[in-house]
Amino acid sequence: MKIICVGRNYAKHISELQNEKPAEPVLFIKPDTAILPNRNPLVLPDFAQDFHYEVEVVIKINKLGKYIDTNFAHRYYDEIGLGIDVTARDLQSRLKAKGLPWEKAKAFDNSAVVCREFLPKTNFSDLQDIHFSLKKNGITVQQGHTAEMLWQIDELVSYISQFFTLKKGDLIFTGTPAGVGKMQIDDVFTGYIENREMFRVKVK
Repeated sequence: MKIICVGRNYAKHISELQNEKPAEPVLFIKPDTAILPNRNPLVLPDFAQDFHYEVEVVIKINKLGKYIDTNFAHRYYDEIGLGIDVTARDLQSRLKAKGLPWEKAKAFDNSAVVCREFLPKTNFSDLQDIHFSLKKNGITVQQGHTAEMLWQIDELVSYISQFFTLKKGDLIFTGTPAGVGKMQIDDVFTGYIENREMFRVKVK
């Protein structure tokens, strides 16, 4: 199982980090060791000082696929979830400045918070009309709407499958909206799809 993450898929998030709008999806991978075990606290490692939260809609692949046509991409997933792409922002900035890969800042152990249960996509009448949000200590810090994605879910599945064979159980993090910020010890983060709580995690 692997986690494929999409960067820069929301225009306002691109602006807040002063990044350039990409001509095609930005992809990076997290290994399965990046998944934070359910109900475990998120212990921040000591190799960086500035860890950021990035809430994202996550889809779970349900069968093997390669070179998937966009028109058939919907057949390759049937569950929708939510997660946090935890980012060591200061380390990422140093790596980017040197033109080096991001893996150490994005793919470290426990850097992927994933909801305990996924929702059937049949729960949603339109996958381009899903609202999601993240609360930090009870205060909403991120709000997203899938209509604002630069590349929609089916487009992402098709694009990703050009480079990586998708396997059952793979997760795709579809990008984060604006509002990312710093994680601190004792923070509690709660993620929602619409009004349904999808995860709750404490930082230690």
